[in-house]
Amino acid sequence: GGFLYHHLQQKVRNAEALAQKYKQQQEALSAQLQVVYEHRSRLERSLQKERGEHKKTKEDFLVYKLEAQEALNKEKQDSMNRYGALSSQHKILKNQHDDVKKQLLDLQLQHNSLKLEHRKALESHSQKYVQLQQEKDSEVSSLQDTVFKLREESKLLRKAHQEVHSQLLNAQAQMEEFRQLKEALQKMPGFR
Repeated sequence: GGFLYHHLQQKVRNAEALAQKYKQQQEALSAQLQVVYEHRSRLERSLQKERGEHKKTKEDFLVYKLEAQEALNKEKQDSMNRYGALSSQHKILKNQHDDVKKQLLDLQLQHNSLKLEHRKALESHSQKYVQLQQEKDSEVSSLQDTVFKLREESKLLRKAHQEVHSQLLNAQAQMEEFRQLKEALQKMPGFR
């Protein structure tokens, strides 16, 4: 019990010391609070002035904000319209790109096929060309022989034609003589 009593007395002394300390702190705080109240009073007057200026600034800002909001909305709408147009154009161009890509692939396949056919045709044409060249050389040689023979025949025919023409002229002359003779005979009364 004595030990407990001594312990409690020690606690009381500590509590009193702590209470004294808190009291001093409270007095110091009261002095500080007085200073703060005065400072607060000055601040409130300054705040009132600031509020007046702030109100005007706020009104100016609201006007500016409304104008800016309208401009922003208009710009946003214009941007959305441009985006829609660009998106639609992009879709069309993408489809065209896919079509062109497919056409390019088809054309490449067709080109490869035609290249192969061209190579085969070129080889075939080369062979045919050699064959035709040989045939042409042979035919030219044969035609040259034929031309030579025809020239010879033409000479003979010209000669025969001249002879026939000469005979024809002679025959025409004889016919004329016979006609004149016939007319002379018809004019004679005794002959009639």
